Amino acid sequence: MTDLRHTEIEHKYVVDGQFDLPRFRDVLASLSPVRTSAIRVRDRYFLTEGGRARRFLVRHRYDAEIHQLTIKALEEDTETRTEINLDLGQHAGSQDAAVDAFVDQLGVVWRGTLQKDLEAWYFADCEVVHYVASTDGREVRCVEFEATRKDSLAGALDIVRRFEQLTGFQGFTRSRLSLPQLLFPELRDALSR
Repeated sequence: MTDLRHTEIEHKYVVDGQFDLPRFRDVLASLSPVRTSAIRVRDRYFLTEGGRARRFLVRHRYDAEIHQLTIKALEEDTETRTEINLDLGQHAGSQDAAVDAFVDQLGVVWRGTLQKDLEAWYFADCEVVHYVASTDGREVRCVEFEATRKDSLAGALDIVRRFEQLTGFQGFTRSRLSLPQLLFPELRDALSR
């Protein structure tokens, strides 16, 4: 069996301002989520010299629920990619200065910050999220389906596809880009240097 503990398996869809969010909420509520959440998230992304060479970003997330430092692989397709999370704990606050000092030692070549207003529906085997992510000058709306039960890659993808079908996303074209790639076109330039 392949160890998928540090593998994110998800499909992301970019939706427009006409997306019927009330209907989407109703469909997900009818599927009896284990819990739901609505929260504002701040993500700070860093591309280091090593990250540019090995194709990964470092993300610092701090919100009311999560405080993590994460390595997220930059793949040609975000369907499956490495994601390693370190829990920094809520007890010490955001620790922005310590995180900046830490990643600066790794040779930061690019950084960017975004805000996400998100709603999440948690099921036994899948997390479904709708969010509006923004920077100072850009905004994107997305729906993501992420398998949280990952006994096998095929099984996890079946979970994602089941939720896509149940919510009407089956057959739609998904984004293969990560959120930072969608919101920060200058990241592409930093990656190619």
